[in-house]
Amino acid sequence: MTHILGSVTAPSGVLVLGTAGTVDCWATTDRPLSERGLAAARAGGAHLHLPEDGEPKAWYCEAVAVPAAMDRPLPVRAEAAPSPFDGEPTISVLEIDLGIPWPAERGPGPVHLGDLPVDRCGMVLGDAQALDGFVGLEGDSVDGLADVTYWGRHQDEAHAEFGGEPVAYGPYGHLDLPVAEAEALAARLAGWVEQGPGKGLTVAVDEHSHYHLLHRATWNHPLLAAVLDIAGCRVLGLDWDPGDHSVRHDGERPWGKVHPVTLAPDDGSTVLRWAIPPHHDEDGGEP
Repeated sequence: MTHILGSVTAPSGVLVLGTAGTVDCWATTDRPLSERGLAAARAGGAHLHLPEDGEPKAWYCEAVAVPAAMDRPLPVRAEAAPSPFDGEPTISVLEIDLGIPWPAERGPGPVHLGDLPVDRCGMVLGDAQALDGFVGLEGDSVDGLADVTYWGRHQDEAHAEFGGEPVAYGPYGHLDLPVAEAEALAARLAGWVEQGPGKGLTVAVDEHSHYHLLHRATWNHPLLAAVLDIAGCRVLGLDWDPGDHSVRHDGERPWGKVHPVTLAPDDGSTVLRWAIPPHHDEDGGEP
C-alpha cells in the first residue's frame, strides 16, 4: 500500500535526505551542507559523508543530495511493511518525485548514489540551504518555547500535583511554555521528587529546536512522518519507533545496516528512492 506523506520544497534546486541527529554538524565542517549539496547536484547526485575522500565515518553526518525542481512541491510517498517488533507498519521504501525529467544519457536506470543508515534520531528531507540553518538535537529554542514532560513510577502523583496533558512521549507534559517557565516547572518537579516520594520520576525539558519540533510533529502519524516549515521551505521529518529500530537498524553503519539510495525514472520523471529491506531473522527468513 502506498502512503502519501506530504510534499517538500527545494527552492535552491538541491534536495537532501540525511541523518536528522547530525544534520547540524555540517555547519561545523569546512564546507556547509548547501555547498557540498550543490556540487553533488551538479554531478547528478551523490552521497555526502566525512571524510570526503574516504569511507564514511560512523555515527557522523551523512546525506544524499540530488537536483530537484525549484518551482513546485515535490510529493513524498512511502511503502510500508509490518515491523518485526510489534507488527505495526513501518517505512520500507521512501520515494520522492524530484519534478525533473529523467536524463536520457543515464540510460534505463536506476543509478545507485550510496547507502544511508536509519538514524536512531530520525531522518530529514529538505532543501539544502534551509538545512544549513537547521537547529539540531541540542540546539536552542527557535521560538522561545519549550516542552516539559515527565514519566515514571510516580507519574500519576506528579500529574495530580502539577497537572499537564497526556502526550505521546511523557506520558504527561506541559507543551509550548516559555523557556524560563519550563525550566522553573522542571525545577519544581525535581524538588517535589526529592522532598516527597523520592526516586521514580524522570523529567525532561525540550527546547523547541527544529529537531524537537519535527520529532514532536511525528508523534501522531502512523508512519511517524511530519512536515515542518523551516526557513520558508517545507521539510519532512521521519522518526522510528525505538523497538523497531532496535530490531531492524540497531548498530547502523558500524554493523553494516545501511540501505541503498537510488535515482530512477518514473513515467519520464526522476524519483529519489530509499529502499529498506524487510527484516530477516538469523535463519535467513522473514519473521
